[in-house]
Amino acid sequence: MLAACLVRPAGAQPAPATPDGEWTHALTLMGAPKYAPGFTHFEYADPKAPKGGLVRLGVQGGFDNLNIVVSGLKGDLEGGIQQIYDTLTTTSSDEPSSAYGLLAEAVKVGPDLGSAVYRLREGPTWHDGRPITPEDVVWSFETLKGNSPFYASYYHNVAKVEATGPREVTFTFSEKGNRELPQVVGQFPVLPKHWWTGKDAQGRARNVTETTLEIPLGSGPYRLEKLEPGRTATYTRVAEYWGKDVPANVGRNNFGTVRYEYFRDGTVLVEALKGDLYDFRIENIARNWATAYDDFPAVKEGRLIKEPFPDRGNGIMQAFVFNTRKDKFKDQRVRRAFNLAMNFEEMNKALFYGLYKRIDSYFFGSELASSGLPEGREREILESVKDKVPASVFTTPYKNPVSDTSDAVRANLREAVRLLREAGYELKGGQMIDKAGTPLTVEFLEFQNTFERVILPFSAQLKLIGIGASLRVIDQAQYQNRIRNFDFEITTTGWGESLSPGNEQREYWGSAAADKPGSRNLIGVKDPAIDALIDKLVFAPDREGVVAATRALDRVLLAHDFVVPQWASDRQRTLRWNRFSHPPVLPLYGASGFPTTWWYDEALAAKTGAPR
Repeated sequence: MLAACLVRPAGAQPAPATPDGEWTHALTLMGAPKYAPGFTHFEYADPKAPKGGLVRLGVQGGFDNLNIVVSGLKGDLEGGIQQIYDTLTTTSSDEPSSAYGLLAEAVKVGPDLGSAVYRLREGPTWHDGRPITPEDVVWSFETLKGNSPFYASYYHNVAKVEATGPREVTFTFSEKGNRELPQVVGQFPVLPKHWWTGKDAQGRARNVTETTLEIPLGSGPYRLEKLEPGRTATYTRVAEYWGKDVPANVGRNNFGTVRYEYFRDGTVLVEALKGDLYDFRIENIARNWATAYDDFPAVKEGRLIKEPFPDRGNGIMQAFVFNTRKDKFKDQRVRRAFNLAMNFEEMNKALFYGLYKRIDSYFFGSELASSGLPEGREREILESVKDKVPASVFTTPYKNPVSDTSDAVRANLREAVRLLREAGYELKGGQMIDKAGTPLTVEFLEFQNTFERVILPFSAQLKLIGIGASLRVIDQAQYQNRIRNFDFEITTTGWGESLSPGNEQREYWGSAAADKPGSRNLIGVKDPAIDALIDKLVFAPDREGVVAATRALDRVLLAHDFVVPQWASDRQRTLRWNRFSHPPVLPLYGASGFPTTWWYDEALAAKTGAPR
């Protein structure tokens, strides 16, 4: 899953990501990298940015783990811990799909994309001064792939990784032709083998397969300085950081201290921002954006800045998700009935202040979203699985029900009842019952009280067609445990998609991930056609193939009604205390880019007041 890709102008021919067998400073999935060898910094980063100052980031929930290896399987990972580690490469945020050297200074791709060799720089060190070695890279990859469902799926086609020189690591792939794989193997965090296989201060052997609150050793621009479990984590900038002069890092990581402040409740998060307990918020609740801040004195006075930024680089599916492992959700007609019962138009008007659009694609907001009927290359791909996909993908474009009039609402509810009857249910005494006389009931599982205002009107609509619905709100730790073990009926989740989808699709919808605890295949999709379409996408030979295969996959996922799509915006709505500045150019695909390329502005802070 890489940075977003642009559409190539008509008639242009794809350039190879890199010539086979030649060392290169960067990899890209389209054309040539924007930044040539010898570049000094990304255009959206200011090399003269001042260093220092404090930024506080608010997080909902808590944490009880600092070990990224078991994230998704055990514990609740602290939100900033990734920044203590470096990766072999890093992506730029102002071009579609390029990665530049970080720990690695160069990469060489083998014939037919069958392997990739990464050459480490001279000089990278851990925070304890020891050098980062190829052995660290190999151990990290094998440990992550062996213990994390995400990495196991993402790197499924990496057959072998080995140190092949004093500064070289070779990744050998089980299949050739995967255009993305040589590039994405540079994305995993490299961990210190000597630390994780060593002993702690009490002489106890560390266990990388267990959660821990011992502060781990890193190599990145920040180190974790101190923490209060579940409440706060403070990171400090590493003055002697080995990579501060690497071109991809210049002008970035400018804050002297980054502190994560944890709050249990979304409502408390809003009030904490107003109380100046943290500095920056992405506001994803339309009601708050429309009503919670405009009368607040700090906003009127310009001390708290309310500013939207365009969000160009991603597609998204956010939805009510059915757990199809449950018998009640195995029938597509039942799942479609839920969509027919949801009155989005009334929700958008009454709850969201008209700020949202209804999602109608798993790649909503991007060029990869399917529309109309399949044609050309997309249709050819679908024809290859014609006997395994719903016939409607060839004849009927996907559309969400529209409830913009009272007549439309009634028609949708009648259609929902008809589908449920076809699926074997009967409406009797105001209840939808199956052949055994068992009422159809569902439980929505959430960890945020804010969803109550959405689920309650949805439940009222479901009641009209005889479905009993309840909402259970639990704390985040319980929620994560239940989700990773697929212990739910319906929940809300989202899948963010770059404009260059690839191997991560196996983790989202692949059959192999359906029964792996902690995987992102929450739906429980096990479908040979979808598996085949994911392979078509992963092994697409060019950009046109990627677009066609993605649209075909999107169309089939939609046709199964695995989810009730929710809503989205093409803006990142932000609020920040006015203590910070940014370069004149923001990253094209990075929305606000906060806090990576911003800095603490002493002059603004003098007017606004210093953070506490």
